[in-house]
Formats: sequence, C-alpha cells, structure tokens
Amino acid sequence: MKLASGTVLIKNGRLVDGTGAAPVDDAAVVIRDGRIAYAGSATSAPGVPADARKIDARGGTIMPGLVEAHFHPTYFNVAELQDLDIKYPVEYVTLLAAVNAKLALECGYTAARSGGSLFNIDVWLKKAIENDLVPGPRLAASGREICGVGGLMDWNPDFRKIGMDGLVLLVNGPDEARAAVRKLVKDGVEWVKTYPTGDAAAPDTNDHHTLCMTFDEMHAVVATAHNHNLKVTGHCRANEGIKNALRAGYDSIEHGTFMDAEALDLLLSRDVPVVPGLQFELASVERGREFGLSQAVIDGHQETLEAGAESARMILKAGGRIGLGGDYGFAWNPHGDYAKELSFFVNYVGFTPMETIQCATKTGAEIMGRGDEFGTLEAGKLADVLVVDGDVLADIAILEKRPFIAVIQGGEIKAGELAGRNLQPPTSNSGVVQ
Repeated sequence: MKLASGTVLIKNGRLVDGTGAAPVDDAAVVIRDGRIAYAGSATSAPGVPADARKIDARGGTIMPGLVEAHFHPTYFNVAELQDLDIKYPVEYVTLLAAVNAKLALECGYTAARSGGSLFNIDVWLKKAIENDLVPGPRLAASGREICGVGGLMDWNPDFRKIGMDGLVLLVNGPDEARAAVRKLVKDGVEWVKTYPTGDAAAPDTNDHHTLCMTFDEMHAVVATAHNHNLKVTGHCRANEGIKNALRAGYDSIEHGTFMDAEALDLLLSRDVPVVPGLQFELASVERGREFGLSQAVIDGHQETLEAGAESARMILKAGGRIGLGGDYGFAWNPHGDYAKELSFFVNYVGFTPMETIQCATKTGAEIMGRGDEFGTLEAGKLADVLVVDGDVLADIAILEKRPFIAVIQGGEIKAGELAGRNLQPPTSNSGVVQ
C-alpha cells in the first residue's frame, strides 16, 4: 500500500491518541510522507510548508484508525449457517468480500484481522488491498478454519456428500490436525483459526459448554503453525476449551466466554489477548426471533452475552488485553455496524470510552502483530487517522455514524466527507483550513 507524499496538517480538534493518555484539546497532527511526524498540542506543533494540505477537525476528535480484530469479509450477512458454504460460488463471494472491505474502511476501520475466510479469499483480498487494487483495511489474513469432525462447523450430513472444504478443514486426531495446518501454510495465511468449543448456535449437539477439538489436536495445530511462523486463535466459549487453548500455546482467544480464575491466571501469565465479540450476542438476542432463531438458541446467546461481558470485565480489571471485533456478517449482525461493538462495551460491559478506544486501536494493532506500525498516533507510525465530527469520549456512538470528516490511511484520505477533494484551494465550511 503506497504512502501519500507531502505534508498534511490536521488541527482544531481534540487528540485521543490511542495510548490511553489523557486527551489533548486544541491539538494538531502533522503527517509527512504518510507517517505521523507530530501529534500533540497545537502550540508546540512544528511548522509546515506553505503547500501543506490542511484539514479542519471542526472541534471534533482526531484519533487512530479503528482495528476490527475479528473480521469476516467473506461472510455476506448470512441468515443461516448453510449459506456460508453452499449458497454462492467462490467468484461471487470474492466480489462480496471486496465490497465488505470497502465498507469497513468507510466505517473508519483502517486495519482488520481476519477471523476466518471462505476458500482462500482473505489471503488474496489482502494482496489486492496492499497493491491498491481495492480499498480496504490493512489485513491480517486467515483462511479456512479447523474443527473436529462432528463439531460445531461440521453441519453438512454425510449423505449430502459435499463436505465442508470451502469453509472448514475437518480433523480426526493430531495427524489430521497437522495436515490441515500444512494446507493453510501452502495457502499463505497468517492466522490459523480453530474451533476448540461449540456455540449457542448448536444447542442440541455442540452448545457453548461442549468441546469440538481435543487437546492433542489443538497442540498439533499450534506446534505445526508456530513451526511455520503462523499464529493460532480459536473460538473458545467453554471454560475447559479456553484452558486447553492457553495450555496448547494459542496466540489469541476469540470470545473467552466462560472463564474461571484458573483460566484468567493462564491468560495473564502468557499475556494472551482476547476478542470477546459480544455485539453479535446482543444482536442474536434482540433480533434472533426476527430471523428465525429458536428460543433455545436465543437463550443460549443470552447466557453467552452475560458470561462474556463478565469475563471481559474480569480480564481488563486484571490488566489483560482486550481487542474489539464483533463477528459481523450475519443477517442480524450485518456488515457496516462494526462500531456498535464499541458502544456495547461502554454501555453494557462498563468500559470507559478511553479504555474502549484503546482496545479498538492499540490492542487491535498488537493482535495483528503490527503495534509498532499503527494503532496509536505517535511519531514514526503510519498515518492511519480518523477525523471525527464530535467528541467520541462524550458519546462513543458517534463512531457508528458515517461519513466521518476524513478516514486517512497512510496519509491519504480514503473515505469521509473530504475524500476526493482538492485540499489546496481555500474554501469555506469545507473542513479545509488555510
């Protein structure tokens, strides 16, 4: 992804830099050749060339681009699980993924970590984004997911004889687990996504208290992935599944729903981040009946919602790391609603707006393994910046509203009110200052 050349000055805004530091009023951010050169008080800002492009934050917020830490661009607002693997051909799913990537960028998400992909689309979507062929977040690519035979993701009955190969690699034992990872190595993924546990979506056979992989299978996945410098994460709801993942050496935990004190100690001892994905649970409870979810499924999501929120509170209070990603891509939890996860964490879980923003920027970048490149507005980092019309610390829901004044990626305005405008000539009430 090319970096913009030249200098950009963003001024007349409140700086929330993503580090957790106190906000800076009357701030300025200076961008040089696509990187942050300065972020702080306007009174101490360095001078800029006369031809610098200038953006007026209109008294709003200047903050890092958001990081969606559990992103499914190939999930196309599906209404039932079977839609994922048999509804559309790979060609159409690829186009849908590109549309979802563009939407995420417009929503202020300048980076994202894939939480699992149909076929191998996310690997190639990342390449297209990095080569500036399509707009989208900087992407950490996952691929097909790994689950034990008969587990949560193995829903096609054998008589259909169609398998699950476009979505998940099904394994029986550690040898098959190793073989599945080796396929993903060849595919070029960065993250291996697994299913150690079930979910409320399958109350009869694989509910949120069941296990879908053995410890030996999980350990084989980790050993093989780490040998090839890949990272491993897993859909972990049941407490025993969380502990199995941590003991096996997982690099992050998705959901981490039913954690006890022992699981928390294991988590903290290795400083493993957790991405709870709780807005999905809330949406399932509030809108599930509208989309035909059974009462048993809805009740399971309610249990998961409450336990997941409590686990998130416990993790943050103990000094653990939380990333934010809402498992979007289902009909009741559609793409475009990404920032509802932030509002949820403030309004339901009880995080402060500052803590929530830090989780959605700094920690998200760390989960991607790129915390030294972006996620905070500090000198030397990539200029992935949001300019938001309003005070996000006073009203986090502002981040749900589009368009922003500007969504900046690598110093270039990619979306928002100012996208495509010439910032040089003096204008009035345009967001551009001289």
